[in-house]
Amino acid sequence: MNEPEIKKADVSTELELPMYDAIAAGFPITSDYPADRLDFNRDFIKHPESTFYVRVKGDSMKEAGIFDGDLCLVDKAEEMEHGNIVAAYVNGGFTVKYLDTSTKDQGFIRLVPANKDFKPFIIDSSDEFSVWGKVIFTIRDWRNSYCLPL
Repeated sequence: MNEPEIKKADVSTELELPMYDAIAAGFPITSDYPADRLDFNRDFIKHPESTFYVRVKGDSMKEAGIFDGDLCLVDKAEEMEHGNIVAAYVNGGFTVKYLDTSTKDQGFIRLVPANKDFKPFIIDSSDEFSVWGKVIFTIRDWRNSYCLPL
């Protein structure tokens, strides 16, 4: 786990973009006029003072659709529950994993990767641990991606 570059969400700007009604992932559909306007700050960041973003390094969450280089938008004010994807601090490092509290009554919790090549972190009272926030969105730059399945 490496020290991430954590950036606070800046909601002081406004950028409204047209949002079309729908796009098909199957048969094409017609939608040639904007149905609404979308502003990233207004529509995605509900708690500006407690929201930050961080870039993912590594592929331990790839089966959850979170890949190396993605940005995670993390909100500290969101309620975190069993099964949520969270940003956590563990023993001097930061990680993004599923939060598994099903073993809490046994004296430990787990941070579970979404990649079978990685093992869960077992967290007990001897660990330096805190959940920094709930991952609420991920952002991927597709401009240089070549991902046609073969």
